Amino acid sequence: MSKNPLASKIAVPYARALYDYSVEQNIMHTITADFQNLEGIFNVELKSATENIITFRIESLDPLGPESKSVSPYLGRFFRVLEKRKRLDLVPEIRRNYLELVYKTASVKMVEVSTAFPFTTVQKLNLIKKLKELTHAREIRLVVNVDSNLIGGFLIKIDSNVLDFTIKNQLENLAKKLDWTRGIENLEQWI
Repeated sequence: MSKNPLASKIAVPYARALYDYSVEQNIMHTITADFQNLEGIFNVELKSATENIITFRIESLDPLGPESKSVSPYLGRFFRVLEKRKRLDLVPEIRRNYLELVYKTASVKMVEVSTAFPFTTVQKLNLIKKLKELTHAREIRLVVNVDSNLIGGFLIKIDSNVLDFTIKNQLENLAKKLDWTRGIENLEQWI
């Protein structure tokens, strides 16, 4: 989710328009593949990028240029429209909203997992299998973030639900219980 709620609200109509256009023109798979292939650019390079870097990236993906294999002409034209409207800063948010619409249509759940240590392939597959059972989704798309502050375990975000299986959370809960117990003991001394 975007840290800027205004950017989120502005991005939604653009994502919806692109989605509707992709369905109408029967190019949803092409645009979805483009956005999925560009995931590294949006997650790494555009998180803290200025508009100049975004403009540079978009120009390098121009379908008329030498890197025409990187993105379809449809998405290239869409990026140019955003550039003319000075909305390139919304590209990561538009991408997220567009993919949510596609995944909802295809019964694919986007699940964000924060973990202290990277998962092995077997762990990922087991987690995906369990999440499919819990969510009744046809497919699970995992977004894994490694956060060493969690100490151990993992945190799962599905839509607005959060499942916290982190060591950090367990230690905090234990500390609260211990403080509460001490409060009761101190209360008994005063009675």
